[in-house]
This record gives sequence, C-alpha cells and structure tokens, in this order.
Amino acid sequence: MRRTMVAGNWKMHGTRASVAELIVGLRALSLPTGVDVAVFPPSLYIGQVIDGLQGLPVAVGAQNAAVQSKQGALTGELASTQLQDAGCTLVLVGHSERRQIIGETDAALIAKFTAAQEGGLTPVLCVGETLEEREAGKTLEVVGHQLGSVIEALGIKAFVNAVIAYEPVWAIGTGLTATPQQAQDVHAAIRAQLQAEDADVAQAVRLLYGGSVKAANAVELFGMPDIDGGLIGGASLNADEFGAICRAAGN
Repeated sequence: MRRTMVAGNWKMHGTRASVAELIVGLRALSLPTGVDVAVFPPSLYIGQVIDGLQGLPVAVGAQNAAVQSKQGALTGELASTQLQDAGCTLVLVGHSERRQIIGETDAALIAKFTAAQEGGLTPVLCVGETLEEREAGKTLEVVGHQLGSVIEALGIKAFVNAVIAYEPVWAIGTGLTATPQQAQDVHAAIRAQLQAEDADVAQAVRLLYGGSVKAANAVELFGMPDIDGGLIGGASLNADEFGAICRAAGN
C-alpha cells in the first residue's frame, strides 16, 4: 500500500525572517499520521528549516544537487552527500524550471538522479509537458520520453528508491490546474510505462501531482487511483493552506 505524500517546493522564495515565520506556522499544524510530509526550501535556508522543524514528522529536501555525489571542485554546487550530511533526505530532479530556464539536459538529470541515490537521498523526478505540447496532443509522448530516458539509462530498479512528480508546465504558478481526470490519465500512463518493466516497482512507486494544487481542489485530485499526493508550489508558502492540503491527502 502506497503512503500518500505531500511535498512543498518553496522555490526561490524566503528570507531568514519569513522562513522563521513559516516554521512557526508549520509547527502549529495538526498533521495527519497517514501522510508523509516534506518541504524543499532554498538551499540557503536548509539548515534553518531542519533545526526549526526538529521533532516534527516533516522531511526536508533540496531543490537541486550536483551531478556528482561527492565533494569536489564544482564551484557553486552542492553534492548529495553534503545535503545528506546537513539532514536532507530528498532532492528534486528535473523540475521544469531547471529543464527550461537553466537548460538541464536528459544526460545531466540522469547523472543527478544517480548521484542523489549514491549520496543517500531519494530523488523526486519531475516530468511534464508545456501548453504547446499538450495542445499538439504530445503529452504522453513527452512525459514518456522524460521518464523513459531514466529507465533506459539506469534500469527500472532505480525507481525502487524514487518518487515521480507529474507537473504540467502550463499549470505551474498560473492558477490553471489539470482536471482530476486529466491528471489521472497521465499518472495512469506513467504507471503503465513502469508496469511494462516491473509490476512490483510500478505498484510501489509514489506518483505526485503538481500544478496549482490548493486545499479547494486537493481532495478531488488525491482521490484519483494513481495520484499518491502532491508536489505543492505557491500554496506551500502558507502554513495554513499547506496544512489543509495535507489533511486533504489524509482523507
């Protein structure tokens, strides 16, 4: 039985003061016991968040890690072993903003996925299509390629310790949300692609939906059979709203 997961991606938001305020809000929440909760702060504030959330059942992840797992001469990057040493347990890999704005390639993301696992972190692989790709009917082709490139390079067993997040690019921060059925259709296709390689892995992997998830639409989205929770963007910066989403997942 897959445990539901709700993860908050804070992106490039926060100051020491606002992060401290958010920590106070998170500590005041009544979180459901059947849901794994995680937050992904900017790397600058990871230590502050880990210290601030000590004793709470909330995992802390990084938004990015280097293409190599160990320390070395890679100015400006953080190795997954360093993140693990700081207290992180998860890391995002392949978020659309890094694919599109930073220009990260499939090869780089495969290296990061590998390095994350070698460094003791669980990678959260993000996949998703642009509005143009959806309108051209290429959603499943695009998502299938993004997932398939990792399966082809590393094998299906790499997903024994991984999470997959489907985030349609057109729904990130726009207020637009895939309908529950649209999201379910893509999640079902992802699981079918995994199933074709290994049924046990396919049934165990958690598939999260991301893209303007709010408390108001969370119950219906999380009620879909192949949606195991959410990767939450803007709403995760508000402790009360994030808590309401977590409770929706618990239902």
